[in-house]
This record gives sequence, structure tokens and C-alpha cells, in this order.
Amino acid sequence: MARRRNRTPSAQPPSHRVTPAPAGGAYRPLDDPDRDRIVEHAFEMLETVGMADAPGRYADLLLSTGARRRDDGRLLLSRTMVEAALDRAPSTVSLPGFSEELGVSIGGGRVHIGTGGAAVQVLDARSGTYRESQLSDVWTMMRVVDEMPNIHYGLRPLVARDVLDPLELDLNTAFAVTAATAKPTGLSFTSAATVDPVVDLFDMALGSAGRFAAQPFSMAVVVHVVPPLRFSPEGCEIMERAIERGMIVQTCSAGQAGATSPPSLAGSLAQGLAEILAGVALADAIRPGHPCIHAFMPFISDLRTGAMTGGSGEAAVVSAAAAQLLRDLDIPHAVSAGITESKAADNQAGYEKGYTVSLAAHAGADMVQLSVGMLGSIMVASPESLVIDSDMCGAILRSVRGVEVDPAYLDLAIIEEVVGGEGHYLGSSQTLELMRSEYVYPELGDRRSVDEWVSAGEPSLWDRAGEQVAEILAAGRPDHLGPTNEAAIRSAFPIHLPECP
Repeated sequence: MARRRNRTPSAQPPSHRVTPAPAGGAYRPLDDPDRDRIVEHAFEMLETVGMADAPGRYADLLLSTGARRRDDGRLLLSRTMVEAALDRAPSTVSLPGFSEELGVSIGGGRVHIGTGGAAVQVLDARSGTYRESQLSDVWTMMRVVDEMPNIHYGLRPLVARDVLDPLELDLNTAFAVTAATAKPTGLSFTSAATVDPVVDLFDMALGSAGRFAAQPFSMAVVVHVVPPLRFSPEGCEIMERAIERGMIVQTCSAGQAGATSPPSLAGSLAQGLAEILAGVALADAIRPGHPCIHAFMPFISDLRTGAMTGGSGEAAVVSAAAAQLLRDLDIPHAVSAGITESKAADNQAGYEKGYTVSLAAHAGADMVQLSVGMLGSIMVASPESLVIDSDMCGAILRSVRGVEVDPAYLDLAIIEEVVGGEGHYLGSSQTLELMRSEYVYPELGDRRSVDEWVSAGEPSLWDRAGEQVAEILAAGRPDHLGPTNEAAIRSAFPIHLPECP
């Protein structure tokens, strides 16, 4: 397998508001020979089958960098041109936050947890019913993201169904996300035409024209391919405009094994990797070296029905393998995990989210996406599920850290002191010193005795999550977007979100 030169990401001081990203990569579902077979097959696919549907301008750009056109019009991307694009692309991407201290470095296997998706329904915690998602729900979800220590970034997780005009939808989504959290964010666009006004809004949010290009706190999430092996013309246009405006781009390949990608996990991985590499080549053709992150999301079909299943064991292992492939190729990336078919925050949701996120994290996924706050095959969003999932991710991130061995931890003198004294370590100086650094404590998970829990009224996890969401919303808006900048945005654009949602 061709390897790129390793470039170690610069260390970043951990933010006081988020759990530091641990280094993953211990779990490797593919042995090296099998990994190399998949990589070779992906390169061969691009060289012999190629990509279809590249609009004329983008076909010309790819042809100018070494692609060839097949008789039927498909573009063949040689291994040489793709590897050259890989070498020019940065292997780490600095993703700033609106508040700069919340920025993250993507690449190198440091595991970050984030939201994502395009849910069209919300689970109403009070009534227990489902309703169409609204703009206020975008703000609520992202406001909760801002307060969750185990969520590093937030991609827009749902669609505001009450905003019908495409431009107003993109503008209002951008405003709601930006007003709700100072962490790094990401957005999708309805068309390339909405990119400029959204970036102008971001400039206003930061206080002056051109500021966003210097501090691109929100990614452009671009679906650049339509599996199998076709470029998305609209995605190509959005990618180019976003790059021109200085946005960090996150491309996306999301084939579904047995439907839009081969039924075998290995075949689905190879096709998805080829589509990711095509995205690397396209971004390089538009602007060599532009910072991009590549979301590799090999979804799974339930072959009995053809429906997508994100909570299966196959989904867990294939996402971990996707992370391994891109990590070994030194490509900054995201994978999907935490998808559940359950419609409620129940046992099924817990186990499906738990093993899918765990495997992706232990495989060293740079970004674990779609991982929190979603139910019903990512068609339903829930702020209560979001805080429950953040609690889960705290434990998962701790497990990725592993066992840290320090000479001070293996001290015979401390053992001698304890066995010759009180006979336990509860009051030892080392226990008190390591109480916070060695251990992670749940915010919602209940560790009380049965009697204590019964005496407290037998509160459920869902009830405690609802209380935490209510507390966050009662605290109002964060203060990172000042009133002057917000007023300028409201004056320039048709913002529908009330000033105090």
C-alpha cells in the first residue's frame, strides 16, 4: 500500500469546555494484507471504471491534472494523479471554533465526537410524540451541543421544515447554529448560490468583511458523489464556491451496501474509498492544498427490506474499517457511528450507539459523526438523547485513552504505607490526586444504591436528561455572538429566529 509521509499534528491545549481528544487506532479490523487489497482495488476502480457525471468545467479541471476520458465519457483517474493530490493535501486540518480556544485539529487519529444528519422530525419530550423539525429545534440542539463536554463540534443535525425558501433556509440555519454554539460547526447548502450570503453572514458574526476566511469556524459539508461512482454536479458547484470563500470542506461518500455499493463489506469499502479519493482529486483540481476533511460513511442495508441500518454489527465494523483505511492513508476524515433504528432512547438505542461509537473511536476515527442526539435511523433528533449520548461518549473517550502507566503509579512505598496503615487507599494522597485525572464520572448515569434511587423517586435517565436540557435552555443564549454583530445580521438578512427563542 502506498503511504504518505507522516506529518505529526501540532499539540493543542485542551479547552476547559471539552474533553481532550484521545489518540485512537488500537483497534484494526483489517489486517495489513487485506487493507492493501481494498486500497489497490479502489485505485484500480478509479483507473478502469472511473467516475461519471462530472460537469464540463470540473471534467476539464480533472483532465488538466491527469485524468483521461473513456469512450463512454467516464473520467479515469490515474493512481499517479490521485497520489499527487494526496501529497499536496494537508494531513491535518485546523478547524477553528467561533471562540478560538474551542478549535480542534483533525487528523492523526485524535478522536473527536460530533453531531450530524438531516433529521426531519423531533421527539417532543413532553408529549412523547413526533413532530416536524423547526428552526427553533436547530437552535435548541446546537445550544445543548455548546454545553456538552464530550461533544467537540456540531454539524447541523436537522432540517428546519418551517423555512421553505432555500436561501432563507440556509441563512437561518447558519444563524441559528452560529448563535447557539461557539464550537466548530458545519452546514450543508441547498445550492452553490447560497454560499456567498451565508459566508457574508459569518463575516458579520465575526465583526468585519473577510474575517471568516481567516477563522473558518464552520465547514461546508458537501456530498460530492452519488454512489455508485458518479459525481454530483450540484455538489461540485457547492464545493468550488465554498473553497473560493475560504470554507473548510467536508466531502461525503455514503454508499449503502447491497443497494448503491457492493453487498460485501470489503467491496463496499473499496467503492467508498474510490469515491473519497475522487473527492480528494476534485478538491485538488479546484485549489491544490486546500484543507478538506473526507467523510467516509459506508452504510449497510437490511437485505430483507432494502432499508438502511446504521445500528447493526456490520455497520459498526465497516465504519471502524473506513476509519482505519483513511487513517493509514493519512487523510483527515469522519465516519458515521451512533446511528440507531430505535425510535426512543431505550435499551436498543443504547446498545446500538454504544458499540458503533466505541469501535469507530478505538479505530482512531478523526471525527465520529452522526453519533449523538439522533433516533429512528437519523430521521429523528432529540436534545434529551443528545445529553444522554454525551454521557455515553465520555466513557467511550475514556476507554480510548486506555491504561496510562507512569512510574509514580507503580510505587511500592505507597503500597507499604497502606498495608501497614489503614488497609485501604480511599484516603491516600495518590487517590485524591488521581480522582479527576484518572477517572471520568457520568453526569446523568445513576450510580446510587437501589434504596437511594427509590428514595429519590425512581427518576429515569430520560427524566434526568430532560431536566438538564431545561436548565440549559433556561440559561438563555451564550454570549459569544455580541449584540452589535447580531443586530447587523438581523438588519441585513431575513432572520426568523426570535431574539429569545
